Amino acid sequence: MVLKLFFKRKKALVNEKIPPEMKYLIVGLGNPGEKYHNTRHNVGFRILDDFVKDHDEKFETIKLGDVATVKWKGRTLVLLKPNTFMNLSGKAVNYYLQSEKIPLENLMVITDDIALPFGKLRLRGKGSDGGHNGLKDIQSKLNTQNYARLRFGIGQEFGRGRQVDYVLGEWSKEEEDAIGERIHVAKEMIKGFSTIGLNRTMSEWNNK
Repeated sequence: MVLKLFFKRKKALVNEKIPPEMKYLIVGLGNPGEKYHNTRHNVGFRILDDFVKDHDEKFETIKLGDVATVKWKGRTLVLLKPNTFMNLSGKAVNYYLQSEKIPLENLMVITDDIALPFGKLRLRGKGSDGGHNGLKDIQSKLNTQNYARLRFGIGQEFGRGRQVDYVLGEWSKEEEDAIGERIHVAKEMIKGFSTIGLNRTMSEWNNK
């Protein structure tokens, strides 16, 4: 009974009455489970973990994912790590857009991208899934490509037929040494998206 009341209380915090235009859904893509924790494919989870920690908040496991809320300059950011596994991310994204009444233009999805060099960050307001199964499922569930996505480059330092092993592999020592600064930039882009908007954030941060 105590546990049930606790989760109800957390849901109430997420669902408090806030004007829709002041609410944002920030989704980090990844796979749940300890064995995926430090993999390249889970960089979306890692960025959100850092962001939430910076604001002294915590994730709680509720429907379809781990959810935290952060207040930032009058905005409410609902941060979501889907626990549906990467290839089924769209169900959780669609659920929280609908249940929290967040407009599509206030959605940002953070994902890894092998087409970008390690640490390169690229924010776009729309686009194809680029062969990424998480984005593909989100596009299918939302029936649109018109949502912001922040791609974090993981490079493609793998041989033929080794892509899966690479993206599900852990960061190298060199990458681990450099990733903190790149995550910092990603967190600044989340803040920018929710305050100065998509276009200005792209202009100010895409080449940093």
